[in-house]
Amino acid sequence: EVQLVESGGGLVQAGGSLRLSCAASGFTFDDYAIGWFRQAPGKEREGVSCISSSDGYTYYADSVKGRFTISSDNAKNTVYLQMNSLKPEDTAVYYCAADTLPCGYFSGSYYYSAIGYWGQGTQVTVAS
Repeated sequence: EVQLVESGGGLVQAGGSLRLSCAASGFTFDDYAIGWFRQAPGKEREGVSCISSSDGYTYYADSVKGRFTISSDNAKNTVYLQMNSLKPEDTAVYYCAADTLPCGYFSGSYYYSAIGYWGQGTQVTVAS
C-alpha cells in the first residue's frame, strides 16, 4: 500500500521558515517523481515543487523560486521542502504527491488530477 505522510506544517510569522517532510512507503522510491502541491481557500490546487528521485531533477513554481528548496533522502524514502522567507500568500494546505509521471505534471493547476498518490495534507499559515 502506497503511503505519503506529511509533517512539519504550522504557524509562522512572515519572513520565517518551515521545513515540510514527506515520508513515502509502499513503492520503489527511485522510480517516482515526488512533489508538493498547495491549496488555499477558494483557490485551485497548484504545483509548488517536484523532485525526480532517479536523477535529482527539480522543478519550482515561479512564486517560490529562490525561497523554497526541495530535496530527497533516498535512504529514508523522504522528501523535504525547505521554505524560507515565507509570505502570507504562502498560506495553504500543502500536499505531498507522487507518481511515475515526470515532474512536468506537478506544475500549474492543470495536471494534478493525473497524479496517483497523495498525502493527507499539512496546514501552513503565515501571519503578517
